[in-house]
Amino acid sequence: MQINDSVEKYRIDKWLFAARFFKTRSLAADAVERGRVILNDQRVKPAKVVAVGDMLTIRIGNVQYVIKVLALSNKRGSAPQAQQLYCETDESRQQREMLAARLKAQPQPVFASKGRPTKRDRRVIERFISSQDEC
Repeated sequence: MQINDSVEKYRIDKWLFAARFFKTRSLAADAVERGRVILNDQRVKPAKVVAVGDMLTIRIGNVQYVIKVLALSNKRGSAPQAQQLYCETDESRQQREMLAARLKAQPQPVFASKGRPTKRDRRVIERFISSQDEC
């Protein structure tokens, strides 16, 4: 019985980098190591081999993707090529859209300061601090 070694093996960290989920392969490997990438409902290591048909759950910040692997690649290509490597589930897409709408509906933070204090502001601050030290 012979084993066919001509089939290429694709590591999960390389595949995530090629599919453009992470900017660098080391970021992809770090995410896998920290448990932010789940392969077929199990935590894996960055060297785990990915196969066509595998289900991946990828958490990047607040966003969670649930995808099915359609094709394999170790080479990072253009965005349209990367999108052909996977298919996102409808439920995952709806969850992301709801999260985006919720974040957009929240009021934007308002910053009270105008930047660095002016010379006048600094003198007022220094007077206040020195008066506190006297007490």
